[in-house]
Amino acid sequence: MKKIEHIGIAVKNMDDSNSLFSKLFGAPEYKTETVESEGVKTAFFKCGPNKIELLEATNPDSPIAKFIAKKGEGIHHIAFDVDDIEAEIKRLKAEGFVVLNDTPKPGADNKLVAFLHPKSTNGVLIELCQERPA
Repeated sequence: MKKIEHIGIAVKNMDDSNSLFSKLFGAPEYKTETVESEGVKTAFFKCGPNKIELLEATNPDSPIAKFIAKKGEGIHHIAFDVDDIEAEIKRLKAEGFVVLNDTPKPGADNKLVAFLHPKSTNGVLIELCQERPA
């Protein structure tokens, strides 16, 4: 893993949260996107060299809706940038981590993504991210 790619925060209302984080960072979100396959709308903010991703559910069955119903708004995941997501999935499975999706899938911000189950990472949902080939 190369670096923290972003921190994902689950929110109930994207408009209210965009306003809040715009005030916090002194700048508006630089990108918004809907990921239909995950039932989520996203907004990205820069904080120095770091990125924050806000996630709002677009349907009541989405992982974000379920997360908010169970735990409320807050940090949902930490994403790490990797060079070769398929190799990293194999490596982590061999180390005993529970991978939620064996095959990387398209995510927000032009990334291929895979997730590690929080039960195998001390309660933290970990996202692996690799830039999608052009």
